[in-house]
Amino acid sequence: MLFTLAREINFVVLPALAVILFACSGSDAAEPDLEVDEITTAKVADQTQINEPALNVLSTPDLVDLLKPSVVQIAVNFDRGRGVGTGVILDSSGLILTNWHVVEDAKMITVAFDDGSIVEGEFFRRDPQLDLAIVRVDHSGLQPANFGDSEQLKIGEDVVAIGHALGLRGGPTVSKGVISALDRTLVGHPRGDLTGLIQTDAAINEGNSGGPLVNMFGEVVGINTAKINIGDRIGFAINMNAAKAAAYSLIEQGPVPPPGFLGVGGIDVTRALAWAIGLPVSEGFGVTSIEPGSPAEEAGIELDDIIVQMNETVITDGQDLTEFLGEHPSGSSVKIVVVRDARLLVSLQGELSDEPER
Repeated sequence: MLFTLAREINFVVLPALAVILFACSGSDAAEPDLEVDEITTAKVADQTQINEPALNVLSTPDLVDLLKPSVVQIAVNFDRGRGVGTGVILDSSGLILTNWHVVEDAKMITVAFDDGSIVEGEFFRRDPQLDLAIVRVDHSGLQPANFGDSEQLKIGEDVVAIGHALGLRGGPTVSKGVISALDRTLVGHPRGDLTGLIQTDAAINEGNSGGPLVNMFGEVVGINTAKINIGDRIGFAINMNAAKAAAYSLIEQGPVPPPGFLGVGGIDVTRALAWAIGLPVSEGFGVTSIEPGSPAEEAGIELDDIIVQMNETVITDGQDLTEFLGEHPSGSSVKIVVVRDARLLVSLQGELSDEPER
């Protein structure tokens, strides 16, 4: 195969850690009702004002003192077992931002705050493509986090990850590192390719999911979500600009439709890779796997095809493909242009579907 020289990186999302939240032992809270009232646009506009950022660079202890009241532990009950994750207080009305994979399929959600209070939470909104979810609680005195501009981040900048790593007792775990890279893409993520990610060497472990990645001004610049399961200290966070935009859109407009499903896995074609294995194009998305029965298979996509265009959108890498699918839900008819056998330009027709349950 053309792409056998390109090594695929295995990564894992940070699952809600399967341990009991000790502070919640003995709680007999009922399963939350997932039917919720609509929130008016006027109310949302009033609630989603971003706090004024800190003016000065903070020491790590001061930064932690500032953020701890805005970081919560999320305990979830599933049909089989329990799990623990982390969340960030989004606004004073009771909305909490976390990862979708933390609360997906939860039968009951319990939220523990830094002051020791524990309340029931209810699932409110989700964006599976970004692996984000919003949990709602009825609780007073909430302190929303300060949210920063992730576009201003620079490689090498100091950051701190805060979260309930491994579900350990005694409050959240703090780890410090730097911004290792920006605009990373994880192709083949279980819930769809993740794009625009922040890479950090701040230690991120199970239970950190949904917790904040914070700059030294005390501003949340990312939501921790995944790590490489080989190598050392290679973690990823959803950039805060994308997370804020998605969260506020969900609040105002309701759930977004899931992205269309094509059913291919692969690697980005780069100039170096193209030169190394003699490809006729220097960019695109090289197909290394095709899911049986998927729209890709039905459309006639073959292994080693290089996807270079979807409808009128030029595909230069996996991020382009992910963004295209996010804008075209199930049922969308698409024209797919591929380079085949390193010499032929082939045009195919397909129809995107819902992603099958795993």
